[in-house]
Amino acid sequence: MTLAEVEAAARAAHEGQTDKAGRSYAEHLRAVAEGVSARGGDEEQIAAAWLHDAVEDDALSERWLDEAALSRRTKDIVLAVTKRAGEGPEEYAARILATPGALLVKEADLAHNAHPARLSRLTDEPTRKRLTEKYAHMRALLGLAQQ
Repeated sequence: MTLAEVEAAARAAHEGQTDKAGRSYAEHLRAVAEGVSARGGDEEQIAAAWLHDAVEDDALSERWLDEAALSRRTKDIVLAVTKRAGEGPEEYAARILATPGALLVKEADLAHNAHPARLSRLTDEPTRKRLTEKYAHMRALLGLAQQ
């Protein structure tokens, strides 16, 4: 699949979905893909960025991913950044660190999720505080500098 095809598939899969602030989820996907690109990521990582939440959110199935015309590396990155039910943050971080190319995608995801402008759209202060702490903890587990 070309990057344009991956983007179209991701947008279609998340059609009608919104983030915690009520904005189109496609905005988050675009921001993560742009973040990966700005950090020097390659096309496989950018493709994974577009798809990084698709399996986790049940927008696309693992079978779809397995059968998609994507590189094994892109598929591995998507699966690495897909949180699993009952999985602790340490196990999740270890899988990301063990998968070549996944850390950059997760770094871009965390950067967008934790961006002060994005968090400020959440009207609930306890939610903002909880998410800020959650993202900082994950950055620490991944060995990423705090923002």
